[in-house]
Amino acid sequence: MEAFWISLVVIFVAELGDKSQLMAMTFATRFRTWPVLAGITIATTAVHLVSVAVGGLIGDSLPTTAISVVAGLAFLGFALWTLRGDELTEEESGKARRTTRNAVVAVTVAFFLSELGDKTMLATITLATQHGWLGTWIGSTVGMVAADALAIVVGRLLGKHLPEKAIKYGAAAAFAIFGVALLVDAIL
Repeated sequence: MEAFWISLVVIFVAELGDKSQLMAMTFATRFRTWPVLAGITIATTAVHLVSVAVGGLIGDSLPTTAISVVAGLAFLGFALWTLRGDELTEEESGKARRTTRNAVVAVTVAFFLSELGDKTMLATITLATQHGWLGTWIGSTVGMVAADALAIVVGRLLGKHLPEKAIKYGAAAAFAIFGVALLVDAIL
């Protein structure tokens, strides 16, 4: 359960202000909410399964202290990445608006491809080096889907009045705190 809750919280925070949330809001303006959430869930489940497999392999082959140091540094890097921000390119936004295929298929493919190498995938790999794969997989998937569902709901209610800077700084601070905690744990 610890792996589940840690992964859920970390990935939920990592997803705040991410381009996936922007994609979710864009798709939600074109399609109904449930097909968009279904596509997000399918893509996230697949990407995070690959992520925990990679993290599990890395975790089994490296010493615990080295993993904690690398994970701590990775989370500090994620904090900086979050401060830098993520934006949808015109091409990505255009694809989301032009899609005429089945909504679930369109969202699944778009999310799967956009998540490959994204910070939430890398964060899930990092978490899987520290915690059990099953709890990490389920927690990270639930955290991401919940964050994207929140983006859809809030985006529909508030439109462009979202406090983007507050979300960005809060997520970066959370990553920095996790990173420092992992480094302190490795040193002590």
